Amino acid sequence: MDPLSELIRSMKIPVGRWGKQFFDFLTQNFEWFFSSIANAATFVLDGLIDIVLWFPPVIVVAAIVALAWYLQRSWRIALFVALGLLFIINQGLWKETVETIILVVGAAAASMAIGVPVGIWAAHNPRAWAWLNPILDLMQTMPTFVYLIPVLILFGLGVAPGLIVTVIFAAPAPIRLTYLGITSVPKPMLEAGQAFGATRRQLLYKVELPAALPTIMAGLTQCIMLCLSMVVIAALIGANGLGKPVVRALNSVNIPLGLEAGLAIVVLAIILDRISRVKMGGVK
Repeated sequence: MDPLSELIRSMKIPVGRWGKQFFDFLTQNFEWFFSSIANAATFVLDGLIDIVLWFPPVIVVAAIVALAWYLQRSWRIALFVALGLLFIINQGLWKETVETIILVVGAAAASMAIGVPVGIWAAHNPRAWAWLNPILDLMQTMPTFVYLIPVLILFGLGVAPGLIVTVIFAAPAPIRLTYLGITSVPKPMLEAGQAFGATRRQLLYKVELPAALPTIMAGLTQCIMLCLSMVVIAALIGANGLGKPVVRALNSVNIPLGLEAGLAIVVLAIILDRISRVKMGGVK
């Protein structure tokens, strides 16, 4: 190595040591806080999984098919949902599928609960968006495996860290699309609301949100797909679901198991995508 490179290397910035000290500080002083979050999330998710698994699979399939029909009014989509879920039962992966659905729905709900208010706030606060935008860029470009390190340190193994890392990964999508939807509302529409004496809150709830709803719902669909894409990675830190058989198949080079679990994930992804495309005024 040349002398200049050696000199630069000798002045290495101790980023790793600083990071370790920071996480040591968090675990030593706030372990009770992170443990409480992990225990609460585990209790809720495990409870929901137990409730769904208590019902016969055919009853749950019928309920999901009815939901698909109610949302889409399409017998083709309802039929595909029924056949897809029956295929998953046939492959012996029903329990793992229920665990995945609960994890994905929980993570998507948490991501939307965070993303929509933050997106609205950023749309009304240009200075906040200027700070938030590079943070979202960092979150969306950072390799997903990097998220596992701090989450493992703070929350340990289990379904709770799987939920948390999924929310961190998926939250930027609803934030960006909510911001886009609110900032894309036509100015004449806002001016008309102001002319009729609408307050800021009335403008938000009666003008901006209805006009931005298709974009926000696109954010929901994207959020669900991002959550589902984290299934296998979340399995690496102890989350149950369809990711576990995929990881097992990778470790043992079990091609049949990997193919079955992979197809189940694909079928579930298509089902969730079709169901979440809620119709709004002719826009899907």
